Amino acid sequence: MMKALLATCCILLVAASTAGATRYVALGDSYSSGTGTRTYYDSNCQRSVYSYPYLVHNAHPAWTFVHAACSGAKTGDILNTQASSLTSGTNWVTYTIGGNDAGFSSVITTCAEPSWASDCDGAINNAQAYITNTLPGRLDLVNNKIKSLSPTAKVIVLDYPHLFMGEDCNAGTWFSPSEETRLNQTADMLKSALQAAATRAGSNFIFKDVIPPFIGHAICDSTEWLNGLSNPTSESFHPNTLGHSQGYTPVVRSVLG
Repeated sequence: MMKALLATCCILLVAASTAGATRYVALGDSYSSGTGTRTYYDSNCQRSVYSYPYLVHNAHPAWTFVHAACSGAKTGDILNTQASSLTSGTNWVTYTIGGNDAGFSSVITTCAEPSWASDCDGAINNAQAYITNTLPGRLDLVNNKIKSLSPTAKVIVLDYPHLFMGEDCNAGTWFSPSEETRLNQTADMLKSALQAAATRAGSNFIFKDVIPPFIGHAICDSTEWLNGLSNPTSESFHPNTLGHSQGYTPVVRSVLG
């Protein structure tokens, strides 16, 4: 009888412990998967142990952690694929999203070419029009999907840093100062769209701005937290290991500890 009671007690304790486990799900694109850190445990999505979600996981090893972010992801990928990682018991969610929807990667590629060979301003204009006219509705779909699947989760919405500091020191790229200014302004527009969508989503959604900590650590600054033109090119224009450990991670941990 005593053995049966002890066994029942142990089962209940295990069940209570499992039910009470904190669950953290990282969603989003390459800025969350870890592209740019050059070391990946999942090469398809370029998920890295040096990404900010994994570093947050390291700080909370007892939490259940799901790294669903994937390089190249758009809002549709969160809606159709990554959202399957969300549960009613999810406590924390983080994401970066929207840059690929706006075609920011192709804009950077276009603007990196000599002015006579490309239409940088036209590419920027198209991206900015998308951010203004279409992206807000896409972000609302993402946030509503998260709320429907994880209604009590706290969601940390993150933006993208300024890539440039006013000059181009990389051989093989031809960014002009005015183009760098406009590209940074496009990051500001993404910030505004993400922040406004988080506000519309309600009090469980917390927007955090990573632009301030990256100031002084842009491409061509003395201590870069971002990769310039790199080999392979997929590493280019993404946070490096310092960008994740010193840039994104402290911002996220200022909310979830």
